[in-house]
Amino acid sequence: MRERVLAIVSIIAQYVLGERDNLDESDIVEELLAVGFEADEIDAAFSWMQNVALHTPGKMPQLAEVRSQRVFTAEEKRDLSAEARGLLIRLRCLGILDDEAQEEIIAKAMQVADDPVTLKDMKAIAAITLFARNNEQWRREVDCFLDDDWVRLYH
Repeated sequence: MRERVLAIVSIIAQYVLGERDNLDESDIVEELLAVGFEADEIDAAFSWMQNVALHTPGKMPQLAEVRSQRVFTAEEKRDLSAEARGLLIRLRCLGILDDEAQEEIIAKAMQVADDPVTLKDMKAIAAITLFARNNEQWRREVDCFLDDDWVRLYH
């Protein structure tokens, strides 16, 4: 079920990135039901997103200067795929994540880790976390890494 909930979170993130003017939760729910998701899965996704938004510390500072490199624990290496860890390292090196945001994303990923967290899962978790912190400041960056458009991030 975790994978389906993360898929729903990813779809909702795409709705937000699509900048729909009349973004209505009931419309999203109807579309998710129409494509085969169950009501309890949709509720779990919205609950998870709400929990992330409510337990997020204040505003994220401007792009942080990378001063340290985080070492993943054995448990994190087991539960986070190499690609997922690579995404976090890349976002950290680009200055999109500071230490606090990176730790928050890792903690949230570890909470849902029944199977190793994939790159797609990590993208969804990172996107929702960054949006919960400040959706306008990070809209472009999140859009770029969800689309694997790394060139746009460098310029």
